[in-house]
Amino acid sequence: MVVGGTVPVALFGLILAGASAVDASGRSSGGLVGGLNLSVMPAAGRQYAPWYVKSAAQCPGKLTPAILAAQGWTESLFNPNAEGPPTQYGTAKGIAQFIDTTWPSYAEDADGDGTARGAYDPEDAIMAQGKYMCKLVKDAEASGYSGDPVSLALAGYNAGWGWVQYYKGVPPERFAEGQTYNYVREITANAKKWATALGGPGVAGLGTGSGPDAIRHAYSQLGIPYAWGGGTPGGPGLGFCDGRNGYLDGRCSASVTKGFDCSSLAQFAWWPSVKLPRTAADQYAATASRPVARGELKPGDLVFWSKSGPAGIYHVGLYFGDGQVLHAPRTGKTVSIQPMDEAMPKGDYVGATRPGA
Repeated sequence: MVVGGTVPVALFGLILAGASAVDASGRSSGGLVGGLNLSVMPAAGRQYAPWYVKSAAQCPGKLTPAILAAQGWTESLFNPNAEGPPTQYGTAKGIAQFIDTTWPSYAEDADGDGTARGAYDPEDAIMAQGKYMCKLVKDAEASGYSGDPVSLALAGYNAGWGWVQYYKGVPPERFAEGQTYNYVREITANAKKWATALGGPGVAGLGTGSGPDAIRHAYSQLGIPYAWGGGTPGGPGLGFCDGRNGYLDGRCSASVTKGFDCSSLAQFAWWPSVKLPRTAADQYAATASRPVARGELKPGDLVFWSKSGPAGIYHVGLYFGDGQVLHAPRTGKTVSIQPMDEAMPKGDYVGATRPGA
């Protein structure tokens, strides 16, 4: 850690944890565009793509999703449980490595699941990260210091704004054994590699065909909330509660939430090339004649979970590629991308089918 006029958010013990991802050319971050190309992001961060998009939108024209995502990788390797060593300033926590003294100024319950986890809640922390970075970018723009405002903001996030003021720019390579200098360099290089129009034809390098098209269609809904019974082939819709499902913190969340549940998202994704039925069990029954072995999965395939075989199917997702599933998880969550074995209990996986050619 480096102590400056402003207590730093990040602890240096984790700064270079992602050094293997540095672009060896060391090129600058010029020409960034909005969006993220998931095919070149580390798999661990893909599920958080919609939150980096939302977080950057808090600072329009100043921050990009790629900058915030690349910063998250350098800070924690996208590990929401990351924790730095205790220091006199506190302990850096979570995916964005906030310390306790800084966290309250930027924290909010961004994902609606409560605040008990604090900086360990990845969605809340990503939104807080964008707020704090936006403040630093504005400070940089007002400072008149040489250098790109985003680079100055990154340096302030890492070392504390006091050191940016001291050097009137990004601290030089001789400062703190080059840690802040390399922090800025790594993030801007990775952001350049990851910046591509979100949702375009190159999403995850999927190629062409009905399966990749279904994924692209569903991908456009990343970040849309889960609503039990909600959603149609035309898009998100209000859900309902049935006495057991659709509740959050004791109240009926689904009836006031416009979104998707797992099967309506699958239906939306494949419509109209394949008009799947509405429920996960019916979708399995309608496509069971085209089973797919787990080792043969392709983007767009339907993957199912059950505790009692095909008759008890309770969840469906869309295979995204690289062991990931794109799905609507449950009440209180949003449409996201997760590793298959983390999306639902690993032992409940019951099989997969291919709706189209």
